[in-house]
Amino acid sequence: MLSPRQELARLLAVKSFQLGDFKLSSGRRSDYYIDCRTTTLDPRGARLTGQVFLEEIHHRAWTADAIGGLTLGADPIVVAVAMTSGKLHGFLVRKAEKQHGTGQRIEGFREKGARVVIVDDVCTTGSSTIQAIEAAREFGFDVVGVLCLVEREEAGGRANVERAARPAPFRTIFTANEVRAEHLAAAGSESSALR
Repeated sequence: MLSPRQELARLLAVKSFQLGDFKLSSGRRSDYYIDCRTTTLDPRGARLTGQVFLEEIHHRAWTADAIGGLTLGADPIVVAVAMTSGKLHGFLVRKAEKQHGTGQRIEGFREKGARVVIVDDVCTTGSSTIQAIEAAREFGFDVVGVLCLVEREEAGGRANVERAARPAPFRTIFTANEVRAEHLAAAGSESSALR
């Protein structure tokens, strides 16, 4: 029987990880691509994402009122964790302030001084995570932790986020190498089953 973390790793490896030649949002090329939304928007994947993130928040003893991140990658994570917890509020950070209505950049939970955890789906350079941290602090949130589903371990992303997050700690659920290894193992078992 797999733990929720192991099952989530397997889903990411099968649903979200692809080998090939890809151009990343940073403009760099990579031999793999991870689209976490195909897992975090899957019914079972959403449930597992909520469980695993909530377990990590409890493991780290981060006391928070809300969880949020930059739209679009963080959106399904925020909803999954809020629903799983039954008590953490959710908020989303727009890439820019609305030019109409109330002109807000933070949507959803908006209580100044609240303790929050910033989440993201993939960290490469860290720019989307950093935008969320900066917007949350600018609004008046107290960032107590930063948590990413998959860290690509390249382009200085970890160092960039750690610098921006200080004094809050930055943690990841999986590294891209862990997901790649799971992907290759799943592909190997599939080809063995076909023989």
